[in-house]
Amino acid sequence: MKECQVWFNHGMDFKSALRGTIYRAEKAIQRRRLASLSAPEAGWPILLGISFPKSGTHLLDQILTGFSKFAPFAKRVHSFYAEYEGESGRKRAPEQASAWLDSLSPLDVASAHLFARPEAVTRVTSGRFVPYFIFRDPRDVVVSHVFYVTEMEPSHVHHQHYNKLKTFGERLRTSILGIPDSEVEFPNIAERFAPYIDWLNHAQVMAIHFEDLVHAREQTLNGILSHFVAGHPLSARRETMLSALESSINPEKSPTFRSGKTGEWKNHFTEADKNIFKDVAGDLLVRLGYEKNNDW
Repeated sequence: MKECQVWFNHGMDFKSALRGTIYRAEKAIQRRRLASLSAPEAGWPILLGISFPKSGTHLLDQILTGFSKFAPFAKRVHSFYAEYEGESGRKRAPEQASAWLDSLSPLDVASAHLFARPEAVTRVTSGRFVPYFIFRDPRDVVVSHVFYVTEMEPSHVHHQHYNKLKTFGERLRTSILGIPDSEVEFPNIAERFAPYIDWLNHAQVMAIHFEDLVHAREQTLNGILSHFVAGHPLSARRETMLSALESSINPEKSPTFRSGKTGEWKNHFTEADKNIFKDVAGDLLVRLGYEKNNDW
């Protein structure tokens, strides 16, 4: 058994090393392909997509890799970081997030469910990155979470728990209220969002409502491009760059994309669910701009 485990680890190390080699080769090809493009005065940054889970992570990834069509950025995401380990659900130490951010290089495109801890904020707003933070109506997040954990990700740490619940309503209320007595941390929706909220307080980080990419895409892509060129001017025509970002969007290639609809919570929330959500996260909806008060 021990020998098998060692072989497995070596196999994983080999695959990881191979992926890294291929990625660096692709970046070198990109730099040669666009060698005539002068680097911005501030130098090439790292494109960083920060997302709250179930809020359009893959959609933002696609847009950011679209920069590779007119600038020498990587054609695919360098790596993905999450504050919780995938199958175990254990929370990672803050030092791991800092080490991951420090490992990134200019012209990388990276993606993360990243808490806005002071040490992370200091790094992300230092000028090395052009960062974006995407989030979604938390009511749609909890609905999406139910479908994801129950139907789409059988290896999720809470999959068995959700499948033991008899109705969609029970699962929805679990996604709203969390699982207080769980061995694996899973707080309510407001507490889950709280570690991300400080990203909204820094002008260096562009905040993106997922809904705006659905209903006001051209305007939002303009904002994404403007956020970049404000500190890193490019010579390409703006129309060309916007077209490249638009053409990079392909929801069908997102492994977790289910419907891409907005306001779907209205089809699932009962009056009781609304009251539960208001008690737990009504203030959050107002803070994020989804409601003016609790009268919804």
